[in-house]
Amino acid sequence: MPFVTSERLLLDAQEKGYAVGAFNVENMEMMRAVIEAAQETRSPLMLQTTPSTVRYGGLSVYAAMAAAMAKKADVPVCLHLDHGDSERLALDALEAGYTSVMIDGSKLPLEENIALVRRVMGAAKGRGIPVEAELGKVGGKEDDLEAEADGYTDPDDAVRFVRETGVQSLAVAIGTAHGFYAGTPVLDKERLSAIRAKVDIPLVLHGASGLADEDVRDCVRRGICKVNFATELRAAYTRAVQKLLLEKPDTFDPKKLGTAGMAAVKELVKNRMSVCGCCGRA
Repeated sequence: MPFVTSERLLLDAQEKGYAVGAFNVENMEMMRAVIEAAQETRSPLMLQTTPSTVRYGGLSVYAAMAAAMAKKADVPVCLHLDHGDSERLALDALEAGYTSVMIDGSKLPLEENIALVRRVMGAAKGRGIPVEAELGKVGGKEDDLEAEADGYTDPDDAVRFVRETGVQSLAVAIGTAHGFYAGTPVLDKERLSAIRAKVDIPLVLHGASGLADEDVRDCVRRGICKVNFATELRAAYTRAVQKLLLEKPDTFDPKKLGTAGMAAVKELVKNRMSVCGCCGRA
């Protein structure tokens, strides 16, 4: 089917009490693996690319690949720009055919973050494309994104932020981090519940790679409607390729390497979709 927007997916998740899995993809193989997992589990799906990924392959290339695969799928697929790090990149993603964009002004002071989001919202609204923003700082490092986990989302700031930007979804900082965790993360779930009580748009959880399944489920119960997975997909893909080369060092066909990587990513994504509660929701 044709692409859908994130707004349609996330409002349904909010209404019915589950979360949509949002998966960062780096190449055709990972994209195919995620879509196949969605097909087999009958799950709605968000494919995501980060700024460094689109610098590597190009917005139009990823958009064309995703559109071709989504057209053959019979589950809803959205293509999302994750952590858009500039107004220009967000606008370019809209031009390329993305059906959801994130503009990340979380490192900016509140007023500047609001102003940046409002500018992107103005461009996206005319195309009917929803916008995700972030308030507070999700720590850790992912691609070129790096932040200290010292800026949890303030519930009252969230009210003002949503009111003044009109943004359709909000990524919140409650103690998660990008990348793998060095220890066991301690999430401020009461803060999440407080934000949910004051803000009525879908909430997003970044930094879910490595979180315990029950932590993810509990965050969904407390109002998270979208859960991002990135680092663990890359690791699963790479480990599968390494394992194949270790067992069969004479392998030189890239298709065989890609097939091994796809299988590993697909199984991981099916598990994460189950944890998010989105299986059978397509």
